[in-house]
Amino acid sequence: MASDFWTSSQYKQLMDPEEVDVIHPLDRERGITVEDFKLIKLHMSNYIAKLAQHIKIRQRVVATAITYMRRVYTRKSLTEYEPRLVAPTCLYLASKAEETVVHAKLLVFYIRKLYADDKYRYEIKDILEMEMKILEALNFYLIVFHPYRSLPQFLQDAGINDTSMTHLSWGLVNDTYRMDLILIHPPYLIALACVYVASVYKEKDLRSWFEELCVDINLVKNIAMEILDFYENHRTITEERVHAAFSKLTTKP
Repeated sequence: MASDFWTSSQYKQLMDPEEVDVIHPLDRERGITVEDFKLIKLHMSNYIAKLAQHIKIRQRVVATAITYMRRVYTRKSLTEYEPRLVAPTCLYLASKAEETVVHAKLLVFYIRKLYADDKYRYEIKDILEMEMKILEALNFYLIVFHPYRSLPQFLQDAGINDTSMTHLSWGLVNDTYRMDLILIHPPYLIALACVYVASVYKEKDLRSWFEELCVDINLVKNIAMEILDFYENHRTITEERVHAAFSKLTTKP
């Protein structure tokens, strides 16, 4: 088990942006586009968060579950690994990895409570079977390092005692899991980018503090722009677009 990010499997598996949204041949045959792929992953990220909120699972477990889900789909197809089963199974697996065990029976109960659509209906045995497939897809690497670890230290070092900015920074980190940033960038850079965005929004001048850090500020700014671009593009996402993307998975090529 790695004790720090730089010796972890996560660091060794960081990907270039163009490697993350590669469409699997099986999905391409069904007409899945890069945009469809992103929409489905976003919907499943929201699904995991919604399910966890009802079960009252802490945010770190949610972040780990979403990381698993996004990592799985860099290796496996949406066609073979049904997203509506993969999402709750990743939450089930993450709860164990983060020592906040949630029973599969409870997951099944809340899934039925939240979704009337039969496409979301799965039994305990389905989750347990998918768990093994996900473990294999992840090569059994379950430790995830998150920006949450370094964010409090950065805020303290920067002399931030503004509660609203602190809350904004944490909220921004939470929202980064609606993107693939955790698969591409070291967690500390994501945390710094969130502090940067929050400082601009709250008109806090942290330029001198950023200049003192031994980091590539341009890289931090690039991640910050990715976050802002997400918010801008998110406005155009509709239920119809998400439904259209999912419908392709049930259409035979």
